Amino acid sequence: MKRVELPGRWIAWPRYLSNLAIPIISFTIECTLSPMEFSFMWTPSHAMPSGISPLLTVHGLTVKYDGGGQSVTALHAVNFELAPGEIIGILGESGSGKSTLALSILGLLPAKTSVAGSIQFQNQDLLRVDESSWQTIRGARISMIFQEPGLALNPVMRVGDQIAEVIRAHQPGGRKIQKQGAEAILREIRLSDTDRIYKAYPHQLSGGQLHRVAIAQAVCCRPQLLIADEPTRSLDVTVQAEILDVLHEVNRMFGSALIFITHNPALLAGFADRVIVMYAGRMIEDGPVNQVFRRPLHPYTKGLLQLAPRYPGQDGLIRQGRLPVIPGRLTDADRLTAGCVFEPRCSARTAVCRSEFPHEVTPEQGRRVSCFNHGN
Repeated sequence: MKRVELPGRWIAWPRYLSNLAIPIISFTIECTLSPMEFSFMWTPSHAMPSGISPLLTVHGLTVKYDGGGQSVTALHAVNFELAPGEIIGILGESGSGKSTLALSILGLLPAKTSVAGSIQFQNQDLLRVDESSWQTIRGARISMIFQEPGLALNPVMRVGDQIAEVIRAHQPGGRKIQKQGAEAILREIRLSDTDRIYKAYPHQLSGGQLHRVAIAQAVCCRPQLLIADEPTRSLDVTVQAEILDVLHEVNRMFGSALIFITHNPALLAGFADRVIVMYAGRMIEDGPVNQVFRRPLHPYTKGLLQLAPRYPGQDGLIRQGRLPVIPGRLTDADRLTAGCVFEPRCSARTAVCRSEFPHEVTPEQGRRVSCFNHGN
């Protein structure tokens, strides 16, 4: 392993910013050389280069679902920034608030919901946007890929017409131009036999083709921000890799920033630039993917990474035996505790974890964590 640090001010054009005039302050190159492989990975040294305005700024976002005389807090004071063209992974198990975060950014929360904080997108607070303004934002400037495209697509409408309908809603032009635009985007996401795909109904396509169509529908208007809510959840490993490759290509071609939501850390390695780990509606760790995965600071992050299957490594072996587990489960009582919400399941807990809430700290540049015993 050769590690080369290039500090100072460098004008670099990494793959996901190739269409944008955005310099990166510094970066790290990692090369692994062996008789059988060569890999190259670049990692930004800072979450937000100086002088570059963030595309998205989420500050103090708190979301409460009201109903049945009770209020459930789904998000607690979430804070993060997203740079133009950046890929952020949102990692956590079910119930951690990942999808609520996505719906908050898109303004699609249920009516009986209390929201506090701010979501600044291109200097516009999305929490104070009226519905008429949302019609010019959703699909055009911010778009989303949902978990199950087979359910998100209209079953009685040809998929090409569904893509053209999005173009028609946001861009002027006749039906012929809209049809050409839909066909062009299908080709750009590497769907062969474009004419057949365009005329097909959702049930006539495979799972991988449906996911590509969903991506095409989401990016046909070249949004500045794309949100993918577990878009590979129902796919096998081979097709998952193909969909990730398509998303990376979209990021490269259009310069779209991407929020990628998943419960599987393996999908973020080599794909995302940063990862935000969530638990019980709280951000508990944030940092560059390669640093967080190499040296996680929060015990929950460590647990998630241990759950990921191990593939052949330097010793050529796959881990044998049963996968480890994070003991216990998140309960409603845990959410109401005055201390750390992860304390009942934590292997590194101490007495202070039960009585006091761990506020966020920055133990090193570009990394944030909420834990009294971080790094242990």
